[in-house]
Amino acid sequence: MAYGVAGAVAVTAFGSVAVAAPRTVGVAQGGGGQPGSALQAQFAEAAKEFKVPQSVLMAVSYRQTLWEDHDGKPSTSGAYNVMGLTRVMPGDVARPSAQEQLAHLNMSGDPAVMKKFDAKKAPTSEPSVDTNDPALHTLDAAAKLIGEPVDAVRTDAAQSIRAGAALLAQYQRAATGSLPAAPGGWYPAVARYSQASDAKGAGAFADRVFDSVRSGESRLTTDGQRLALPADPAVKPVKPSKMPLAAATPGKTAADATTPECPSGLNCDFIPADPNNYNVANRPDNGFDIRQIVIHDTESPYQAAVDHFKDPKSSASAHYIVKDDGSLVTQLVATKDESYHAGNKTVNMHALGIEHVGFAMKTGSWYGEPLYDSSATLVKYLADRFGIPLDREHIIGHDEVPGPLDTYVAGQHWDPGPFWDWNHYMSLLGAPTGVGGAGQPLTAGQVVKVVPPFSAQTTTYYDPDTKVRTTFDQPVNFGYLYATPSTGGDPLADPYLGTQVATEGPNWANKVVAGGQYVVADWQGDWTAIWYGGQKAWFYNPGGQYTAVVSPSAPVVLKAKGTDPVQVYGRSYPEDAAYAGTGVPVQGSNSASLTKYSIPAGQAYVAAGAPVAGDYYYGGTTLGTLVKGTQTFYPIRYNHRIAWVKTADVEQVTPAGPVRADNRYDLLARDANGGFWQYQGSGDIAQPFLTRFKIGTGWGIYNAMTDLSDFRADGQGDLIARDTSGVAWYYKGSGDPAAPFGDRVKLGAGWGAFTSLVGAGDLTGDGRADLIARDGNGKLWLYPGTGGPAFGNRTQIGSSWQIYDQILSTGDLDGDGKGDFVAREPSGKLWFYPGTGSAVQPFGDRHQVGTGWNIYNAIVSSGDLNGDGKPDLTGRDADGKLWFYPGNGGSVQPFGDRRQIGTGWNIYNALL
Repeated sequence: MAYGVAGAVAVTAFGSVAVAAPRTVGVAQGGGGQPGSALQAQFAEAAKEFKVPQSVLMAVSYRQTLWEDHDGKPSTSGAYNVMGLTRVMPGDVARPSAQEQLAHLNMSGDPAVMKKFDAKKAPTSEPSVDTNDPALHTLDAAAKLIGEPVDAVRTDAAQSIRAGAALLAQYQRAATGSLPAAPGGWYPAVARYSQASDAKGAGAFADRVFDSVRSGESRLTTDGQRLALPADPAVKPVKPSKMPLAAATPGKTAADATTPECPSGLNCDFIPADPNNYNVANRPDNGFDIRQIVIHDTESPYQAAVDHFKDPKSSASAHYIVKDDGSLVTQLVATKDESYHAGNKTVNMHALGIEHVGFAMKTGSWYGEPLYDSSATLVKYLADRFGIPLDREHIIGHDEVPGPLDTYVAGQHWDPGPFWDWNHYMSLLGAPTGVGGAGQPLTAGQVVKVVPPFSAQTTTYYDPDTKVRTTFDQPVNFGYLYATPSTGGDPLADPYLGTQVATEGPNWANKVVAGGQYVVADWQGDWTAIWYGGQKAWFYNPGGQYTAVVSPSAPVVLKAKGTDPVQVYGRSYPEDAAYAGTGVPVQGSNSASLTKYSIPAGQAYVAAGAPVAGDYYYGGTTLGTLVKGTQTFYPIRYNHRIAWVKTADVEQVTPAGPVRADNRYDLLARDANGGFWQYQGSGDIAQPFLTRFKIGTGWGIYNAMTDLSDFRADGQGDLIARDTSGVAWYYKGSGDPAAPFGDRVKLGAGWGAFTSLVGAGDLTGDGRADLIARDGNGKLWLYPGTGGPAFGNRTQIGSSWQIYDQILSTGDLDGDGKGDFVAREPSGKLWFYPGTGSAVQPFGDRHQVGTGWNIYNAIVSSGDLNGDGKPDLTGRDADGKLWFYPGNGGSVQPFGDRRQIGTGWNIYNALL
């Protein structure tokens, strides 16, 4: 039970998502959106100016960029700002060197095949992009429509929205001759905005846009703006008989008649890769299963990637290519066949490879939403078809594929790069991401999913041709790793990479990518250590908010069986004896491990799948031979990449469970902007609260609030809030610490008659939380709880309570099993009221338990902060210092000596 600033109104405003604004969830540390935003207003203004329905305009932007301006930096397809308008000039096109192009060829991962690759004959001509294509200059066209310079449309969100609206209006007039008021009539313009050159691709984008119009969208942007697109389920898109399309790209390879293996909602074609660039197989039959999907980045234009995979000298292919604008998915290799895409034979044998047109590292790069949408649609289809789990151990990046042997580790690829938003992508797949959690204390031996937010970090890239190092400050998908719990510590290193620049994109040694599961090695405040590549690796994890604890019943955790280090393998081949009688030669270095890697005794790692038998497929342009051994391996999350260990070398151990939350208590605080913050109790008074977590905005509408029972770290605890009109609202505890309250329920009007509202816990002994209210005459009223959003008839239980400026329900202070109260006079005297358990007379006679308590401008009954089972008290002084008073179970002197537990708390106008 809590109070804010001392005065006539002792209880202060808090609430959750159902207040004046949508909920802000998962905003740690800083800022967070206020109700509405400048961006929301700019959409409204542009919609009015150009007579475009605001819902259509906002939905187009959402499906292009998620309303992000990306600081005016270009996407991988040359799109800019919130409307995703394109501008690609000749100087913008990356021109990879011959050496860089060679690095993307010869991807069989099979030394027996790789040695036949002739680099001198391989295709390394510079890929070309037609930068005169109008589809690459929608920004120029739109800027002309609104009479603004292209730089303004590129960098200014307001001008981007105006330009996008003007372009939509132009497309609509061209298609229908009018600008209809009804959103459903804008289907032709939306389809044309996609820049797709075929009807199915254009329609797929338009369908997604109108899905957003009908269902609604809400999001907090990276720069802290909260936008909401209200749902309009009645909208019926009017599809034209002839779809307006962009001009077809000249020089595109024609598809053949083969039916692509694709979901019905995607625009797909089939262009076969050269047979020398993959192995004919019959997966998943005869134990030749498909286990993973690998996400790639082409680092070249679409047509260049297709040309490479069709060239017999490339020794490289992929099962699919997703075009950068999401308008087309091209299949090149049947899913039954083994594509040469990952540079690792074992992965190639058991995975599907999906290339995405774009560049893994380019100044200001980001991936457009249409590409994410089309890719996720494809992956969901494939995962369902082949029974592939939708998690980050089975949906992986090329940067998570290991080098098969020592020789290849350092040169393994790092696409799709740091700008691929794994958290968002997995959410599109419908997979639980663990993102946005409120955090919790961690302990060694737990399994956690590492989920750093997709937020700006400093990253650099060195161009070996120009010898220029470029620095980026853009959202990335990883957290930096250190040898000690400090950003001043040594960056983690990898024995195969040698000396590296810590912030360089290709240096994967010191970066833990979002979504992987690891075992906690240690925890110190805002820093967490995991077992990673044979080392204890520390990363910044404020309050545990960048991790999600995995249920101990879910993961398989492995440790060395004995005291010797466990060997780590970059592939899972069968034992030598398994080749006998198959006609397949024993492969070179068949049983070789990665000699610079190991798992020391005592460390623990998470299995990335079930144990598998070592196998090798001897393939080619006709059906080959699968050699399967009796030796089995576990795939594991070893470091940045997946690896394998022999099952005979490890044993399974039970991971530690989550730290209890139902015996830890939180403190809530409201700032001057109405932001609502949760300080989760740690259970350790030496550091009583975890890093704050924002759970709401717009809470300034309330002038009184109280918790009916203490707020717990498991998201339990109900809340009563009163607005300035005197209406009281009930918020039920949700059980979710990241969003601890459900939608508010109106209790009724007339509560403005009370000068204090006090959640009293269970005063009447019926197991339900009660409410006490003091009116302007000092009368004290009991409202018995009903267990729901209502109270029974009130009864008067006291008078003359106006002598107090603070009243707090403390829980059972004296240890007799009944809830007690304390009250403070303006003079600073503190009085104790022992609970009786009676609804008629719930308090016994008061007695004084302190003086000088008027040094505090806020006093909070904070539950049991130190974990000793006794309720405690917290006070904030005029300097913003926070003081802790431990409960001792006595009634004569119920609190022990105070200790300071914080500073800077005067940024809040209410504590609860």
